[in-house]
Amino acid sequence: MPGHPVHPVQSPTTPHPVHPSGDPAGEVVRWAAFSCILVPVVLVVYGTSFGGAAVATLGLVAVTTACRIMLRHAEKTERSAARVLAAEPPAVARGRHSRPPQG
Repeated sequence: MPGHPVHPVQSPTTPHPVHPSGDPAGEVVRWAAFSCILVPVVLVVYGTSFGGAAVATLGLVAVTTACRIMLRHAEKTERSAARVLAAEPPAVARGRHSRPPQG
């Protein structure tokens, strides 16, 4: 159609990044922080008291903080495990009934 920009079609070989930000745990924490702000506002709009919304906010902040700590710990553990695996020498591949090398 005239006047409409033409978007190039991506080929099937074009790589798609799994996580555009490169930090999936950070992305989860950002969405959780957004919900910590949005949920109390929605609660107040729909008639919950300010005190109830404040308690809900504190609970969400506590859960978000705990999840952030666990995600960072898991990432740290994964990185250290990858370093250990990279540092190990490759295992000698042997058949099921073969003997270990002698010498």
